[in-house]
Amino acid sequence: MTATELATTPTTAPIGSSPVPGLPTRVVSSALVPEGFTRCGLLSWRRQAGVLHIAHPFDEHSISDAVVVDGLVALVEAGVLAGQSQFECAAMGIIRTSASRYTDAWAAFYDNTLRELRTGASAFAPVHERARSLVSGGDVLEVGSCFGFFALACALDGLQVAACDISPGAVSLLSDAAHRLRLPVVATVGNAIALPYADDSADTVTLIHLLEHLDPAGAHAAIGEALRVARQRVVIGVPFEDEPSPHFGHLVRLTENDLCGWARAVPHAGAEVVVDHGGWLVLTPRS
Repeated sequence: MTATELATTPTTAPIGSSPVPGLPTRVVSSALVPEGFTRCGLLSWRRQAGVLHIAHPFDEHSISDAVVVDGLVALVEAGVLAGQSQFECAAMGIIRTSASRYTDAWAAFYDNTLRELRTGASAFAPVHERARSLVSGGDVLEVGSCFGFFALACALDGLQVAACDISPGAVSLLSDAAHRLRLPVVATVGNAIALPYADDSADTVTLIHLLEHLDPAGAHAAIGEALRVARQRVVIGVPFEDEPSPHFGHLVRLTENDLCGWARAVPHAGAEVVVDHGGWLVLTPRS
């Protein structure tokens, strides 16, 4: 995930036209809808001189992952925003402009999101709750951690936690948050299909909302790597969507049949499929 607030792809688009992936995006904080902007859910927007302008009302008290995602998804559904790059650029801009200082903005984003997830106020909280209930043992590796909210939550529960993500920016943000919160999370840049960890080095390895970002060969490789590293359990969670969400970077539509297919395709000592806010595949590695 990029930490860029301003995209630089040159293009033009009149107000009211179809979304333009890569359109330069500028984000501003404004308690009121600025003049010339159109209100759309939590956010407002306008296109002017080849730039998509987005205004948001969030500050250090209200910024969180849930409000950012809800606001931007409304723009996607309205045909204003398109593509993963533009979605992520806008998200970074909203977070970074929610406070006057960069560090304060990210601290508030992490603190508010963790609170919402742990109190059930976030729509994603049931996914975290199910994932946490499936963790076995005293240490966990989260693969594809992104911002690392699940890793931090596990650390708050007293687990020893490692996390890896392919994005150096995401790993840096998670490392900073763990350091600030004094939580035992060791974050590393790593690819899910070639994990930088030794065999049998974590009790539980989680792949939560990761495999929908990979093609079939990549998903199979990632599951094999997780089984190699896990001592007790591999926990896989995926969303069930009518269509893959391109703004989230989803490449494939997954169903319960895919979970069963993965279980048949890899060596393991046991498998369980659970349907709860998406699908879950729990694998027991061979000794």
